[in-house]
Amino acid sequence: MRLLVTGSRGQLGLALQAAAPALGHELVGFDLPELDITDAAAVREAVAVVKPGAIVNCAAFTAVDAAEADEARATAVNGTAVAGLATLADEVGAVLVQISTDYVFDGQSGRPWREDDPTVPLSAYGRSKLAGERAAARARQHLIVRTAWLFGQGANFVEAIRKQVEAGKRELSVVADQLGSPTYAADLASAILGLLGGGARGIVHAVNEGVTTWQGFAAEIVRQLGADVVIRPISTAELGRPAPRPANSVLDTACLQALLGGPLPPWRDALGRYLER
Repeated sequence: MRLLVTGSRGQLGLALQAAAPALGHELVGFDLPELDITDAAAVREAVAVVKPGAIVNCAAFTAVDAAEADEARATAVNGTAVAGLATLADEVGAVLVQISTDYVFDGQSGRPWREDDPTVPLSAYGRSKLAGERAAARARQHLIVRTAWLFGQGANFVEAIRKQVEAGKRELSVVADQLGSPTYAADLASAILGLLGGGARGIVHAVNEGVTTWQGFAAEIVRQLGADVVIRPISTAELGRPAPRPANSVLDTACLQALLGGPLPPWRDALGRYLER
């Protein structure tokens, strides 16, 4: 299948580029500055040239805190532009794959979030991504993949911790009251391509197996790096970020497992592979 991937130089976009050829897909990627997905005419031209069987939208306004001050821009990128992609996907008979997030939930559930749970975003970023889901769902053929706590090639939490360790820090303060599943972009890319190849449609949750806190994630990063660093727990309130975060970002992957025949690898294993790459 020929794939048109937006946001192709982001963490997931790069992972898709690496994974697609081995699975028989031809991938054509676009990113800023050559393609801004809010430029409807430019996107239409790109789709006309590529003639894709699937449009995989990895482009997004991902600055969660900045979105609080500029929700209009976040919504333009994460919501309105997706409506245009849905229209174009229908025109060329393509599947629209929209990447979404745990931030569409309020984080108050005592169990992992299922695909059909009510969406009540707490932040401007979450609202903008939910707008994108609703826009993508208008496409006749759509696959909405929600994920969380992504790390891969580029700026991410793992690199933020490693940078501080390499700078000589011996104590780090990390949030301990948010739960989630760290997810390796390479594993997510393989899952997306597997879902697409298997004809999956609708909403699917895709994260690596296992649950931790940001503090637990940081402690495992430090352990695998072999560093002697203390990870001190702090609360989300102590961190004092502008955008509210879901306390529980754990996504239920039963649907993914049914579709792919099993779960994604444990996050600790994924972290090890990432650090060894």
